[in-house]
This record gives sequence, structure tokens and C-alpha cells, in this order.
Amino acid sequence: MPEGPTSRPLGMAGATLEELEARIAYRFQNPALLQEAFTHSSCVQEGLHAGHDNELMEFLGDAVLNFTVTTHLVKTFPDYDEGQLSMARASLVSAAHLAEVAEALSLGRYLRLGPAEERTGGRKKAGILVDSVEALLAAVYQDGGIAPARAFVENFVLPHDLEAAGALAPTNFKGELQEYLQSQRQGPAEYWVAEESGLEHQKVFVVEVRIGATLTARGQGGSKKAAEQQAASHALDLLRRRERTGE
Repeated sequence: MPEGPTSRPLGMAGATLEELEARIAYRFQNPALLQEAFTHSSCVQEGLHAGHDNELMEFLGDAVLNFTVTTHLVKTFPDYDEGQLSMARASLVSAAHLAEVAEALSLGRYLRLGPAEERTGGRKKAGILVDSVEALLAAVYQDGGIAPARAFVENFVLPHDLEAAGALAPTNFKGELQEYLQSQRQGPAEYWVAEESGLEHQKVFVVEVRIGATLTARGQGGSKKAAEQQAASHALDLLRRRERTGE
């Protein structure tokens, strides 16, 4: 979109707020929310922006994303059990999938980065791109409420045919976690059942996974296997978040 008198720059040279609004088919009443959603912490830390970065918006967007994906799955697949739906949700909100969403929307164009992050290729870093999807969703939610936020998720995050896309196929998060730990030269994960409740034919299991001495994550499911897979998925998200934030 060529810049005119009313074009508002956002991110790299030539990128505008209007261009992004057209890309996501939503016009903001409060454009400042969109500016904040794409302001990386490096932009604030290096003194280029006096306002807030997008970390709180990312936190809110994560909650909105999980809620909207969950409600869509429950409505679309009422005959699936909790374990199947939990695994599908974990796949749809995973960092790998959200990075693909960000790439498809070219969100890297709109990021506001500090010079150091710009030099090191921040616009293409998967972690930063994942955060931008969640922050953008939060901005849409804060600006227009749950209806446009749900529309964004359904249009850009959820595949049009979930079953054909394999979103409901079992995902081996335990295997992914083990591969990640091996790549980081860490020892294997340890799993155990922390809680067990419900009637014999409707058991609910809570499994904890421990990695090293400091990191634990929990998962819940209608079987030990499903709970272990969810725990592994949560552990992967924690490890990848630590990796990209340097914690």
C-alpha cells in the first residue's frame, strides 16, 4: 500500500498500520493498541520508545488464544474426549504453529525493534514472531472485544479443515521434548502421576514432568498417556520461552 497523507508507519520502512489492518481485515478504533502490540522490549530498552512494550499484551493474547481455540474445538467436535481436545489445542497454540501464522501474515514487517535486535535478525526470530501473534490478538480483543478476536483466530490461526490438516491427530510431544533436551545436552525428562481422581470409567490424571532441578510442568488428561503428552507440551513451551527471553 503506497503511503499517503494519512498513512501511519509501523515497523520497517514502507510498512504501515493501514497495510496491516487490510491484511487482517480489521480496522482499529484505537491504533495505539496496534503500535504497542508490535513494540518489542528492545525498542523500549534502547530508549526508542517511551511507552510500554508488548509483553503484557502477549500474556493477555495467550489467554484469549487458548480460550477461543478451546471453545471452537468443543463446539466443532462435541464427540471428542477431553484428552483428544487437549492435544489438538496444544498443537494449535504451539510455538511452531504460531510461527507459521506469523510468517503467513508477514508480521515481521511490522515489528518495532531496537538496533541490536534488528542487526541480529529479530524480524525472523521464531520466538519474537510467536509473541507478535499473541500480542496482535490481544490488541484486537482490547479494541473490539471477543467477536473480532474470535474471527481473527478462526481466519488466521485455525486451519479451515481441522481434521484434514491433522490438528486432531496425536502429536508426540514427549518425543519432541526428548529431542529438544538431547539437542541441549540435557538429561531425560522424568514423569510421574501427581493426582488421580474421578470414577473408574471416567478417571482424570494429573502428571508432572521434571527437567533438571528447577523446571516442572503439569498436564491433565483422561489417561496417563494423554496427561504425559500435555505435560511434555507445556514443558516444551516453558523451555522455548526461556530460550528466547534468556531467563
